[in-house]
Amino acid sequence: MFAIPRLTRTAAAAAVGVAMMAQASFAETVIRVQSVIPSSADEIVMLKDFAEDVRALTDGGVVIEVLPAGAVVGVQETLDAVDAGLIEGGFAWTHYWSGKHPAAMLFGSPVAGAGVGMDNIAFLSWFLSAGGKELYEQLWDEMGVNVVGFMLQPVGPEALGWFKEPIMSMDDFRKYRFRTPPGIPGQTYKDIGVASVAMGGGDILPALEKGTIDAAEWCCPKPDSVFGFQKVLKHYYLQGLHQVVVNADLYINKDVFNSLTPLQQKAIEVAANASLMKSLAYRINENGKALDSLINDHGVQLHDTPADYFPAYMNAASVALETNAAQNEFFAEVWQSQKDFAKTAIPFWAGAQTSNANLGRAYADQLLGK
Repeated sequence: MFAIPRLTRTAAAAAVGVAMMAQASFAETVIRVQSVIPSSADEIVMLKDFAEDVRALTDGGVVIEVLPAGAVVGVQETLDAVDAGLIEGGFAWTHYWSGKHPAAMLFGSPVAGAGVGMDNIAFLSWFLSAGGKELYEQLWDEMGVNVVGFMLQPVGPEALGWFKEPIMSMDDFRKYRFRTPPGIPGQTYKDIGVASVAMGGGDILPALEKGTIDAAEWCCPKPDSVFGFQKVLKHYYLQGLHQVVVNADLYINKDVFNSLTPLQQKAIEVAANASLMKSLAYRINENGKALDSLINDHGVQLHDTPADYFPAYMNAASVALETNAAQNEFFAEVWQSQKDFAKTAIPFWAGAQTSNANLGRAYADQLLGK
């Protein structure tokens, strides 16, 4: 019989090292992401899709666990909890944190298209190809938070909102206590005489049912229908200026992100960029089906927004933008970047979009038998 040779110490050490490396390569990093909205919301569907992409791209090495609003901390404490490491991640709209820095609005919800005509697609062009992403990364340092951000879910334009009765003018609009987003978009409503009340998405329907507010906006037909506003209000207006562009983001504690391998970090970045396109596609399809159902199954009446709303809101938004730019250097820098981009991009994009809008309107009129 032949003796089986023993492993030399060098070979044994090498074998142990390979085993440890193999074990390390399959180590799992769990990133708990607390949302600011209920688990039933459409945004959570898309967030979980993003999480699945990250898991697949990292071969299971990074697992994003989505927690509902309030699971660990209160909604308003979400970003602070990520900063402190109480949770590894958070999911919200960056304009929620305008109290920490006014420029947060220019990334999360640039009021009235930042006053320069940006829609959600033009905004992504600025963000991905004209310096917006670099300024977004600087925002966290300006806020003084230990966070890395990833833009995931663009949407817009958001609907003006839901009302008990038709509104024919701004005078009618001003009769209602109206749920708005926080920050400058909501403040701009106050500036034009609307009784603006900021509150989280999950609080809107109970507030409507109790009469705490009389009218509300949240997003668009699908998310609005998921929240059930059609149970209380039946008059719906699609055209609004307060959030022509709005983006939902992921925040990861910077220490946690830096502990990931370069490949895992790149996987999150790639999945985030993919989420931008996937979210746009999802929104158009789901909102179209939801609007059809709201009208035909739930008795919702669709109206055009009163004409005097647009100049009133746009003028007030311009004043708010100018005021904040004069008061804050970084706000002014971000807004100037958007204006520089818009100077050449928006004339082209607006002209091109006119054809798309006219084409779509012609088909919509055809469906209505006009």
